[in-house]
Amino acid sequence: MRNILLAATAAITIGLAGSASAQDSTVSGAAGGAVTGAIVGGPVGAAVGGIAGAALGTAIDPPPSEVVTYVREQPAPAPVVVERKVVVGEALPETVVLTPVPEHRDYAYAVVNEQRVIVDPRSYKVVQIIE
Repeated sequence: MRNILLAATAAITIGLAGSASAQDSTVSGAAGGAVTGAIVGGPVGAAVGGIAGAALGTAIDPPPSEVVTYVREQPAPAPVVVERKVVVGEALPETVVLTPVPEHRDYAYAVVNEQRVIVDPRSYKVVQIIE
């Protein structure tokens, strides 16, 4: 039963990941998924988890370069401290005040835990951390 479930999950995930491109988010999603899958299901779990992680990783596209440039060049908004690590793909608390990026309504930014982060203002998910 377990093998059937794993095979079905792999087949569905492969179908969803077919059009995925090789981006940073895909690579990190695949690595995270593989580790999680290995913990839960051993070698087969690692393979399925890697595929699922790659598919989920592609859901967060990096912002256009002009958005990154804009965020880097702007004066820093009031910094915010949250009690957890800021991670790409995870949502910030909705108490964090976001500053919109003009002409790019799909992006906003904030300074969280001394890092500039680009965020999807609809979901509060971190899209990119500016180094």
